[in-house]
Amino acid sequence: MFKRCLSALALTCATALPLMADDSFEIPVTGEILTGWQQSDGTRIAAVRLKLSPGWKTYWRSPGDAGIPPHFNWSGSDNLRGVGITWPAPEVFLTAGMRTIGYSGDVILPLTLAPHRAGDPMTLKAELEIGVCKDICVPHSMSLDAVLSDSSAKPTPMIAAALAARPYSAKEAGVKTATCALSPTKDGMRIEAQVTLPSTGGREVVIIEAGQPGLWSSETEVSRSGATLIAQGEILAADGAPLALDRSKIRITVLGDKHAVDIRGCTAG
Repeated sequence: MFKRCLSALALTCATALPLMADDSFEIPVTGEILTGWQQSDGTRIAAVRLKLSPGWKTYWRSPGDAGIPPHFNWSGSDNLRGVGITWPAPEVFLTAGMRTIGYSGDVILPLTLAPHRAGDPMTLKAELEIGVCKDICVPHSMSLDAVLSDSSAKPTPMIAAALAARPYSAKEAGVKTATCALSPTKDGMRIEAQVTLPSTGGREVVIIEAGQPGLWSSETEVSRSGATLIAQGEILAADGAPLALDRSKIRITVLGDKHAVDIRGCTAG
């Protein structure tokens, strides 16, 4: 399964690369940092804004079999102790028979920024490695920076809207139970997640993330029996090493027509 994933990614991106020196190609994405507002606890809410040309998309944190996961490097920043990213509920795309998870149009990724010195200006420098796709897929590097010194506590409407577009928590969505049954396979670990929750609408998509570095999760097969949603997939180590999964770190995201749900952790099934 892991080899098939790598093959699909290579095939998808090969149509675009390499670009020759005399090719005329305009990168279909621009970016900026929205400076946001100050919170009473000393943290700051800001955002990365990506504007994609019509027909183009970029990827969610878990992009699917043929997607390119985004990578953020904040090491050039000043007075920054930590960064948390809030991911709005993503879209599901089907291209050439392959499913990917991501965003299109105007994308706002809210950031919660913790400073070393509360109240002092913060210089935010972000090095982004993302993938953008239409008929072709292009890995793209982007550098963004901004000085955050405004002490205003008034929320920025665009960022507030993106925060409101996050998936529901398990409690908000009425999740009663979430269990994960694990069994070894030839290449990794089979996982069957069973989640008791009301329907999220339409044909539900379930993404399972191991929550541990170096592990990859396959696309899941999803079914529903009354109030129980069942998702089956496989988790593999990128280096082929034996797996030791921590159920408390597993993250299950349900995407439905009405809303999305973010479930942190599961118990033995």
